[in-house]
Amino acid sequence: MAALIEKARAKVNLTLRVLGRRTDGYHDLESLVAFADCADILSLTPGPELALSVTGPRAGECGDVSDNLVMRVSRALAERVEGLQTGRFTLDKYLPVAAGIGGGSADAAAALRLLARANNLDLNDERIAEVARETGADIPVCVASAACLMAGVGEELTPLPLPAMHAVMVNPRVAVATRDVFSALGLSNGELLVGATDVIQALQWPEDGAGPGEWIEVVGSGINDLEKPALEVQPLIGDVLEALRAAEGAQFSRMSGSGATCFAIFETAAAAQKAAAVIQLQHPGWWVHAGVLS
Repeated sequence: MAALIEKARAKVNLTLRVLGRRTDGYHDLESLVAFADCADILSLTPGPELALSVTGPRAGECGDVSDNLVMRVSRALAERVEGLQTGRFTLDKYLPVAAGIGGGSADAAAALRLLARANNLDLNDERIAEVARETGADIPVCVASAACLMAGVGEELTPLPLPAMHAVMVNPRVAVATRDVFSALGLSNGELLVGATDVIQALQWPEDGAGPGEWIEVVGSGINDLEKPALEVQPLIGDVLEALRAAEGAQFSRMSGSGATCFAIFETAAAAQKAAAVIQLQHPGWWVHAGVLS
């Protein structure tokens, strides 16, 4: 059979609230999630044995292939689907790792989509959803790779009519471990971070048909609760935010996920491209991408 191919698009948390930490240790979140036009590329050549090879400019950052999320979701789905057709995956790795843009989760989600195609499974099959939920908090939202409000521990997904937004994404090429950021946040089991006042003042998302300007205004008034603890873990994030905020035409800037990738929103593609070129010239070692979030 010919190889099947899927894009693993980068996830961007336009807003991120940490509502609190549950008694089981997991954190309840509420996040407006969009997806970028930059992506890893994952292919599957169906065959008798499960395998993964990694290529591309970020291949060296992926670590032990046997523990890669692509392999983990494949093995987990095979335990639930008798006779599951797997095969050889090839991952062309372009997105920075441990970067707050769900690169590994997007790869795993792409693997689930490929396995669904290879086995004529409905992508809404509960076995696929179960594997996604149990393997990683960001995997369920990455399976659909569509703008939505993500809540709970990542399993509650509400589609939102987010229009395309022009953005510049920047990563200083330093890895930031999510567990370290949540540790710096310092919530105890059962502790709430968001109170009744915060709930009353929660953002009201624009209705269907609202243009980018209205969305930029609303999203720009949001926050990322992990930004402050992430700055404690990796102060270089502050330099990235400063560079984005200084960019001509930037409407607002913020960190994505647990960092270190940050982004800024622009009104036009030309403004985003110009800002990206300036930042890349000033910081040649950084990963910089100008594109579209949707």
